[in-house]
Amino acid sequence: MSNKKDKSGPCPCGQPSFDKCCGRFITGGQVPATAELLMRSRYSAYALRDEAYLRATWFPETLPEEELTSETDVKWIGLEINKHQHAAGSDAATVEFVARFKVGGKAHRLHEISNFVRQADGEGQMRWYYVDGSFPEG
Repeated sequence: MSNKKDKSGPCPCGQPSFDKCCGRFITGGQVPATAELLMRSRYSAYALRDEAYLRATWFPETLPEEELTSETDVKWIGLEINKHQHAAGSDAATVEFVARFKVGGKAHRLHEISNFVRQADGEGQMRWYYVDGSFPEG
């Protein structure tokens, strides 16, 4: 997929429509209602190299200073959500996923358990933020 956000094509996260899936979040039209939807949209933002969206959805206290999309040789090729855990009424959630990507034609897997927190943004809108992640063995 090119860097252009093709609203008529499939979503990088694997769903049939970018516009109806992650596009509605990345373009700012809607706020992801769950940590899983935020995780999917962040995966798509990595695939599209959308630095601004990735930075805007990262918890400020854990946001790295370095550019997040600087690895131009990475091609994201698939996402599988294994588990989404969110207790009702809680402002914390985890999403376990496997993201597949290629570097120089060689396939790799990123298996992560991501931590998310929900809090009000600068305008008082409640939204989810990526905090950090761990990498389970296996």
